[in-house]
Amino acid sequence: MATRANRPVTVTLGELAAKAEARVQSGAYSSVSEVLRAGLRALDREESALDAILRARVEEALADDGPAVSLDGGFAQVRQHMARSKALRGI
Repeated sequence: MATRANRPVTVTLGELAAKAEARVQSGAYSSVSEVLRAGLRALDREESALDAILRARVEEALADDGPAVSLDGGFAQVRQHMARSKALRGI
């Protein structure tokens, strides 16, 4: 039995419903469904961009021929960074 490629889906938007409706009312989109499709496409683009950044960072790290940092040393660096960050924010 064949299934429909585009079947109706019920989505509860909560507080986002007003934002979606505002986009429709502005004329930027013809329906809330169109707003949701655009949102999913934007999410796909964002995830692809983040994947590319992470992939590049991993490749950069693997290509780095500098000295390795021990696990304890790495955690110490992270703790120092977090402490400096908190101090700058007054936490």
